[in-house]
Amino acid sequence: MAMASPVITRSAPKGTTDAGPGELAARLRLVITRTARRLRQEAGTELSPSQTAALATIERHGPLTPSELAELERVQRPTATRIVARLEDEALLERTSDPADRRSVTVAATPKGRALMGKLRTRKNAYLARRLHRLDDADLATLERAAEILERLLEGERR
Repeated sequence: MAMASPVITRSAPKGTTDAGPGELAARLRLVITRTARRLRQEAGTELSPSQTAALATIERHGPLTPSELAELERVQRPTATRIVARLEDEALLERTSDPADRRSVTVAATPKGRALMGKLRTRKNAYLARRLHRLDDADLATLERAAEILERLLEGERR
């Protein structure tokens, strides 16, 4: 009876990967999703994830019409309108008549809204910074390069 040859598996050298684009996509999706969830937890519960995203978009790109917000956030107009109403109820946004079209309104972050976004960002940045301090220079350089690549991928999506 012939003996079976042993199966030899090789792992990729550190810093390289045997994974094809599909495997890498699945792995990145999981780690990005988990990181985003953890950052939301660290930020606190003042706002829902949708409200936080909308307020950040308005702060970054505003003033915006609710339709522009819906487009940027990739949600339906009625969803954007509900989010805007909740943020306005909390005095985080203010509505004004659109100077280009008096029938329309724009929304902008209030000082209270900008302050809250600053507080949330500070908490998230502090969480990540504590973890980054544990890494060596080579790992930090790798993450810097990965951030550049991910930013480039997302920029391509906006065009």
